[in-house]
Amino acid sequence: MTAVKLLPIDEGLYALRLGELPGGSAEIGGMAVPAAHVSAPFAGDGNGVEIVASFPEQGPWIRKPGGTLVVRAARAGGYVLITAYGAAPAQHDIAYDLRRLDGPAAANLQTAIPTGAGPSDEVREVPTEILLHIERAGDRLFPGRGWVGALGRRMRIEAYSIRPTAQLAPGDIEMKAFLPNGGETPWIPGGILCGTRGRGLPLIGFAVRMTAQKSDQFEVSYQGSFFASGISETQRNGAPCRARIADDPLEAVNVRITERIADVDPDEIEAADSETARPAS
Repeated sequence: MTAVKLLPIDEGLYALRLGELPGGSAEIGGMAVPAAHVSAPFAGDGNGVEIVASFPEQGPWIRKPGGTLVVRAARAGGYVLITAYGAAPAQHDIAYDLRRLDGPAAANLQTAIPTGAGPSDEVREVPTEILLHIERAGDRLFPGRGWVGALGRRMRIEAYSIRPTAQLAPGDIEMKAFLPNGGETPWIPGGILCGTRGRGLPLIGFAVRMTAQKSDQFEVSYQGSFFASGISETQRNGAPCRARIADDPLEAVNVRITERIADVDPDEIEAADSETARPAS
C-alpha cells in the first residue's frame, strides 16, 4: 500500500526530515518495506527542486528508521514528492519536518569571492579532504566540496580536520574549535584533529586561516550549519564562525580554500616580449 505527499517549496535550501516510517517490516516483491521514495517532479528544465544530499543513506530512498535529505529550490520554487510504501494500508499521514537552512542573511559560499580578491583577480579552488567526528557516527571522511556533515540531521560535530590534497601542505592551514561554556582550542595545524573524541562536547563554532607564509596567495572562506540557528554568514581568514544562539551545536560545515591568480596586463606582456625580441646592440 502507498501514501503520497506533494510538498510545495519556495526558493531556498531546506532540510527535509522524515520520521520513522510506521508499520511492521516485510518484503513485497523483493522490496523491503516500509520505505519511502523522495523525488523532485517537474524539474526537468532545471528550474524546479534539486536533491542535494541524503543521510544516512545516499540516494532517494528512506528506510524504516527515517532520514534526512537536503533540497534546493530555484527562484520559481518547485515540489517534492514523497511516496511511502508499506505492507498494510496507510493509516497515518507521512510524518515529515521541513526546515529552511538558508535565509536573507545567509551568504552563498559557493559563489562568494574572497574579500581580498580584486575585481580583476581570478581564484582557483584548492581541493581538500575534511574529517569530521560526528556523534553516533564516529569519524567520517568527506571530499571538501560543498556541505559536509549531517546537514539537517541534528547530529553534533565534536571534532574536525582539514587536509589539502594538492598545492598546499596540511601545515599551511590552521584550525580552531569553539566549545560550550566559553571553551576553545589553540590554533592547530591542518591534518590534526581539532576538538574532542568521546567526551560528548559538541563544537559550537570553528575558524580556519592560512599561515602567515601563505596568506598573501591563498584565502579561506567558510560557513557552519547549526541546530537552531541554521546556516551562518560566510566568515573568512580566521574569523570565528558561530551560531546566533549561544552554545548552538554545529552539524555541518562548508569550507573553501582558494588561490589568488592575479591578472597580468596584456600591454605589459607585449612590452616584455618586444624587449626580449630586440637584437642586442
